[in-house]
Amino acid sequence: MRQDQFRSNKPSADRQLHTSTNLLLLSLSVSDFLMGLLVIPVDIYVRTSCWTLGDVFCFLWVYMSFLLTSVSVGNMVLISADRYVAICDPLHYNTKVTVRRVQLCVCLCWFSSFLYCSSTLKDQLVHPGRYISCYGECVIGGDYYAGVIDLVVTFLLPLSIIITLYMRVFVVAVSQARAMSSHVTSVTLQHSVTVRAKKSELKAARTLGVLVLVFLVCFCPFYITTLAGDKNLTSSFPEYVSYFFYFNSCLNPLIYSLFYPWFRRAVRHVVTLHILQPDSCEDNIL
Repeated sequence: MRQDQFRSNKPSADRQLHTSTNLLLLSLSVSDFLMGLLVIPVDIYVRTSCWTLGDVFCFLWVYMSFLLTSVSVGNMVLISADRYVAICDPLHYNTKVTVRRVQLCVCLCWFSSFLYCSSTLKDQLVHPGRYISCYGECVIGGDYYAGVIDLVVTFLLPLSIIITLYMRVFVVAVSQARAMSSHVTSVTLQHSVTVRAKKSELKAARTLGVLVLVFLVCFCPFYITTLAGDKNLTSSFPEYVSYFFYFNSCLNPLIYSLFYPWFRRAVRHVVTLHILQPDSCEDNIL
């Protein structure tokens, strides 16, 4: 009886986290987690020792690096669009941004990133180790034009979309904040709920602004060096450029843990394995 009650209560308890925004955050977290688990340790290994795993594994590491970076940037664009609709068109948010539509967008983000990386690295896919000049080396190779295309697709275009949406969000958020402050004396209980909701949206907008700033700081050195004409990225880039590039994926979860208490509580539940306890369904982490 206790087990059946746990099974029936658990979905209702988890449903409070089943929102479109949290689904986008989940996709971003998965890409960042895989980046920290699979790409960053191998990058440290490549720079500190001789590569002995062969050309195939070298290509797989290069491919995962491109794929996860592309997915992470795509998720940031989707999060920006989600915040734009939530703040600039809140009355139609629930009808425009549904969980099913967000699931489709997330799948398209991963699939399009897969196609883009496959086309960008097709030469290395057909001939693994093409840009490797000696034994024990593993480099990310490519010509200048491929680097320019990657600069536009992975950096300039997403950044333009994010900044455009965020500037619109910022203008609307400021106007809403002024409107709320001017009518604070006539706020009723129903309006106070709306005020709290608006404050939540403003907080989400500030978080997005921090993400954009971190994105710029981490990605700019990498692509500036790319435009300088380096072909073998792993061997010729200064170490800090590569570390800054990958470090963006490590900073995103920290940003959300600092801005959202419910995020910290959810992580604590998972890390401490409290989520496996039968009474965890009664916890309110929001």
